[in-house]
Amino acid sequence: MPGKLNIVFWGLFCILLITGCNNAMAQTTSMQARQYAANKDYDKAMEAYGELYGLNPDSVYSEYLNTLIVAKKYKQAEQLVEKQMTLRLNPFLSIDLGSVCFLEGKYEKAYMHYNSVIQRINGDIMFSERIAKAFIDAGLEDYAIATYDKTGHLINAPYYFGPQLAKLYTKCGNPDKAVDALLIPIPGQGLNLENVKAVLLELLGNDPGKLLMMQKALVRKINQQPDNAYYVDLLTWIYTQKNDWDGALIQMEAIDERNKETGNHLFELARTAANAKQYETALKAYDDIIAKGKDLPYFVLAKSERLTVALNQLKSNPNYTGRDVDSVIKLYDAFLAEYPKHYGMQAGSDLAMVLAQYGNNVPRAIEVLKKGIADPDIQRKMAGQFKLQMGDYYVLIGQIWEASLTYSQVDKEFRQDAMGEDARFRNAKLAYYRGDFDWAQHQLTILKSATSELISNDAIYLSVLITENVEDSNLVPLQRFAYAGLLVFQNKDKEAEALLDSINTAYPKHPLNDDIIMVRADMARKRRDYEKALGYLKVITEKYGQDVLGDDAVFKMAGIYQFDLHNMEQAKHYYEQLIIDYQGSTFVQTARQRLTELKNGTLP
Repeated sequence: MPGKLNIVFWGLFCILLITGCNNAMAQTTSMQARQYAANKDYDKAMEAYGELYGLNPDSVYSEYLNTLIVAKKYKQAEQLVEKQMTLRLNPFLSIDLGSVCFLEGKYEKAYMHYNSVIQRINGDIMFSERIAKAFIDAGLEDYAIATYDKTGHLINAPYYFGPQLAKLYTKCGNPDKAVDALLIPIPGQGLNLENVKAVLLELLGNDPGKLLMMQKALVRKINQQPDNAYYVDLLTWIYTQKNDWDGALIQMEAIDERNKETGNHLFELARTAANAKQYETALKAYDDIIAKGKDLPYFVLAKSERLTVALNQLKSNPNYTGRDVDSVIKLYDAFLAEYPKHYGMQAGSDLAMVLAQYGNNVPRAIEVLKKGIADPDIQRKMAGQFKLQMGDYYVLIGQIWEASLTYSQVDKEFRQDAMGEDARFRNAKLAYYRGDFDWAQHQLTILKSATSELISNDAIYLSVLITENVEDSNLVPLQRFAYAGLLVFQNKDKEAEALLDSINTAYPKHPLNDDIIMVRADMARKRRDYEKALGYLKVITEKYGQDVLGDDAVFKMAGIYQFDLHNMEQAKHYYEQLIIDYQGSTFVQTARQRLTELKNGTLP
């Protein structure tokens, strides 16, 4: 028995030894074969691959076939594929055989082999994806398209391979069909244009040729189906990718004229341009609609929205002039003269804001708001907003008692509403400005639990500020600081600066120092002196980082970098610092949201 075991052992050992030697030899020959092929010494490469194929057909089949094809040994290549087909049933080999036949000039035979693969498609998605890939690898995009088309119909879901088909059609220079493939709706769900745009971004990249090709395809689609909003949406989006807003406007004007439209496509472009802060394009598009006449459906809406665009353009211009302000005021006056009912709507509020904050005409701003409030059809909440705005303007011109009465009216009318809490807070702040800290503190204590998180946070801050600075019998520093806050509100920054300087001079180590620096930072930002504002905020983080204003300073720095300086990397840095260093801050949730949106590229 032991002798028989020894015989078996030595037999196995010899088999393993021989196999190992063959594998080692095969590896060496495979490297040599590749080297021969790389050196274009195809005769030696084919001889080496032939030996390896005899040892292990599957391991070198593809390399052997490629070498035969490159060497133009088509007959041998055909024989190799046919031999491989006898060894294993693999439909992909028919693609190889078809490709060899095509190279030999046997086109009908090649198509027969390709079609035999298509005939084997049975609705198995993974199988179809492998077939499509094999066709693509062979440079047979048309057959890959046929594969996806047939499978989509077999599974009764032609939309399933939409992105794959769009890529193939784009590659084949057929953008019309690419658009069709992408715009097949999913039953019960309609179209998700954002997903379509994401696929198009991947397809088109920054290739101006592909962008132009897709642009022309969409124009053709719009001409065929003028009521299809998806095509217009995508065409506008294509232009925005090129940052060609003038081109978009010209195209929409042409579509509108050709199809005898009422301005619907121009209206969508105007809104898109306005959202992208392309104000000139938006204004021109609205003007086109208005020029069509007041009998058309978009006339009044275009006039109204054009006002908002002109206002936003003014707000975004750091170098606006008196002429710019007058121009916007005239637009509002003309609109309200034609549609006086809008005095009690957003247009009335906006005109008052321009008059008060840009036109230095607070009395007229108050008259505009009174006219809106007097409209019997004004909505209740809009009337409340008008009164809050009017109260602020009374503060601007020093009529504190009128302001307090106006806020009190809103407080009474909206007692159980967030608007009532807002009015109550403004009244509490007026008491604070006047130095009536006890009454202000009483109101702030109630407002700490306000429905609005913003009002609650502001109430907590102001309450803490008062508490920390009334313990000392000397109330002069806090009284000066509070009055400086009123001066800032009234845009009397120079007087406010002088008053803050007097506190620093008389009380150099007072606890209000960090609050004073924050006020200076806010004033600098208001003047668009962003470097100075950042300098003040950095002082707070470095010297008072652990105090109550530390997280506020970091949050404001992030906001300046993001919205004013458009330095997104620095904005991310400070949002991350806030989240890490001030985990209990009320700003953390907003910081997380903005950070996510910045990383995803969804915020400016």
